Amino acid sequence: MCAAAALLLLLVVVVPLLLPPLARQCRRGAARLEPAGRAVLITGCDSGFGHLLALRLHRLGFTVFAGCLCAGGDGARRLQREAGGGGRLRVLQLDVTRGRDVSAAKELVLRQLPDRGFWGLVNNAGISTFGETGWLPMETYEKFANVNLLGSIRTTLAFLPLLRKYKGRIVFMSSVIAYFTLGNGIYSMTKAAIEKFCDALRLEMKKFGVQVSIIQPGNYARSTKIQPPLSAEEIWSELSEEEKTVYNKEYIQERANFFNSILSEGSPNGGEVVDAMVDALTSPAPKARYMVAKLKEKVLVFVCAFFPTAVMDSVLSCALSK
Repeated sequence: MCAAAALLLLLVVVVPLLLPPLARQCRRGAARLEPAGRAVLITGCDSGFGHLLALRLHRLGFTVFAGCLCAGGDGARRLQREAGGGGRLRVLQLDVTRGRDVSAAKELVLRQLPDRGFWGLVNNAGISTFGETGWLPMETYEKFANVNLLGSIRTTLAFLPLLRKYKGRIVFMSSVIAYFTLGNGIYSMTKAAIEKFCDALRLEMKKFGVQVSIIQPGNYARSTKIQPPLSAEEIWSELSEEEKTVYNKEYIQERANFFNSILSEGSPNGGEVVDAMVDALTSPAPKARYMVAKLKEKVLVFVCAFFPTAVMDSVLSCALSK
């Protein structure tokens, strides 16, 4: 029993303390990637992290295929203006819920592949909303699963042959909300699912030399357009008649105020998240997970991972009651 306890202590406490310094040493010792002649496809480039990443990778020298939900929209046109000339940034129509869009994107990439081939796929496209479980209709759950989860899987399956051929990188956008939820369980559900998909994929791709990384941002609502503020009237108008008999408008107003206050506290510095995405694509030893979050968010993740569920429920219930 003593030997087993000592081994458990070693695995839980000592090994996690030693791994980061060893990883940093390896990362310092190896040369970083040369971007020129390598292609990267990014989904969800109309705004937010995808937009910022497309510009950053273009400046670094990558050939960037920037997938936009609306290739003729304001975000896509602004992206092309900001990138300037050179022809290494190509905006394309890409709705990740449509198989034909994904197939067309793959055909375009194959036709315009640079000499060093296809290096990276960044599954960034995503949507978010707020609402307690019974407030949202089944159609909303299906839509979120299709965009946040199945959309990432759909693009990944399409580009896996290219990624295996060129021993490239796959980056997924998750969130610290994969570990806990504060009124947006539908978003949390999809991010928890994508984490498990990535865990399986990461292990399976090692034999092909393909690296898989997950980005886990905290609250960056002020840096993206993924979640606009919600009014109590908007929430109330979308409730079913049955839900309206359970909840009153005062409660809805309290929940809306709570959620909007969280949004207002979001970091405006989306560049921090983009830094992690770039590292996942260019580092000689990319991390499996990049958590880019405030200390209090990291503490919540730690409590969720290592404390009994009852403790986490108490912490979150306290936060929700304020």
